[in-house]
Amino acid sequence: MLKETMICIVIIISIVFGNSMTQNYTRESVSELSSGLMSLREKVSQENMEDEKIKNDAENVYKQWEKRHEKLAYYIEHDELEKVETELIGIKSDLETEDYEELIIGIDKSVFILKHIEDKYAFNLQNIF
Repeated sequence: MLKETMICIVIIISIVFGNSMTQNYTRESVSELSSGLMSLREKVSQENMEDEKIKNDAENVYKQWEKRHEKLAYYIEHDELEKVETELIGIKSDLETEDYEELIIGIDKSVFILKHIEDKYAFNLQNIF
C-alpha cells in the first residue's frame, strides 16, 4: 500500500513539474514572438519606414519561430503551430509585395494565434474540466 502511494505521489509531482516547465517555455516563447511582431507592426505603421530594416526584423522573428518551433512541437498540437507558421509566411510574402495593410492584418492574426496557444495550454481549472 505504501509503495503504490509513493509511486502515485511521484507521478503526480512529475506531471505538475513537467506541466510547469512546458507552460513557462510556452509563455516565454509567446512573449518573445509577440513582442517581435508588435515591434515590426510599429515600424510598418510609421510613415518614414525603412524597407530593409523591416525585412531584417521580419526575418529575425521568423528565425526566433524556427528556434522555438522544434521544442513547442513536442507538446502542442501541430495544427496550432501550422497556423502560426502560415501567418508568418504570409507576413514574409506581404513584405515582398509591399502590401502593408495585409502585413498588419497578418501580424495581428499571428499575435492572436500565439495568445490563443498560450491560453489553451495554460494550467487552470477551465482547461482541466
